[in-house]
Amino acid sequence: MAEVTAAMVKELREKTGAGMMDCKKALAESEGDFAKAEEYLRKKGIAGAERRAGRIAAEGLIGTYVHGGRLGALVEVNCETDFVARNEDFQRLVKDIAMQIVAANPLYVRREEIPAEVLKKEREIEREKLRDQKKPEAIWEKIIAGKLEKYYETVCLMDQPWIQDDKKKIKDLVTEKAAKIGENISIRRFARFAVGEGIEKRKDDLASEVAKTLGGNGAPKS
Repeated sequence: MAEVTAAMVKELREKTGAGMMDCKKALAESEGDFAKAEEYLRKKGIAGAERRAGRIAAEGLIGTYVHGGRLGALVEVNCETDFVARNEDFQRLVKDIAMQIVAANPLYVRREEIPAEVLKKEREIEREKLRDQKKPEAIWEKIIAGKLEKYYETVCLMDQPWIQDDKKKIKDLVTEKAAKIGENISIRRFARFAVGEGIEKRKDDLASEVAKTLGGNGAPKS
């Protein structure tokens, strides 16, 4: 297998606009053949995605999904033109993302939205676990970085494995759809709802209720 160098990755990235890791994988799969690597990226729907990402996306749709009448989500997904907003592929994507939100319950769209204090707390929790496990301090940061990646996959929509194909993340799904449609696509915001969420539910004490029914002393009320 041909060696994939940083210079080769950089050249393919500049030519296609794909991410560095995607370019590296494409070159490895094509044994260093640039034409085959570029074709690989096009087939995967990756080529040109990063160049589109800088373009303004102010059109789009608000999608909804309700499951069993008890769970639901609203999500705003943006594209560049109203024409694409009416596209069946785009509408399917919006529905899929709304379903993802209901099923996987993310807290943020992307990792950059996580407040610094939340990340700090997560780091402290993982650091305390490593201390308890008596792991060498020299490897703590590497382990914590890995744990944070798992945390992102739990709480960040873009980092979550897609519920319909867990080999893909939501960011991969969006990138592929943007490549197919030819416009920048961006998930802006979402809200998830569950019936009764946030309401303090009544917890009846069965023994107390029985006592009340019996008059408090074991004898039925007259």
